[in-house]
Amino acid sequence: FTLIELLVVMGIVSALVAIALPRYAAYRANAFDARAEVDLRSVAMAEEAYFLNKEEYLSCSGSSCAQLPGIQKLSEGVALTIQATATGFTGTASHPKGSGKIFTWDSEGGGLRE
Repeated sequence: FTLIELLVVMGIVSALVAIALPRYAAYRANAFDARAEVDLRSVAMAEEAYFLNKEEYLSCSGSSCAQLPGIQKLSEGVALTIQATATGFTGTASHPKGSGKIFTWDSEGGGLRE
């Protein structure tokens, strides 16, 4: 190969990387957001199962939510908080590496809200 051909190939590869890298970062942030949303949905369903057995909701945050029925382990890094009341519960979840979305669950208000 000549030096000119190598420079052309390096230019093409650089252009492709410049296009692909921002998209990769967005896909990665969406994956972290999906982790937070799935964890919130799982804990919300577990809260309802807990209510069927104990007739009360349980306040928890982070790994302490693993005591709910059916929850074995939550995703690493997800900030999850559940606030129980006598008639329902609200919960929030987000991931620091995500896009900044905070997912909210309101059991009395119909479920998931973004």
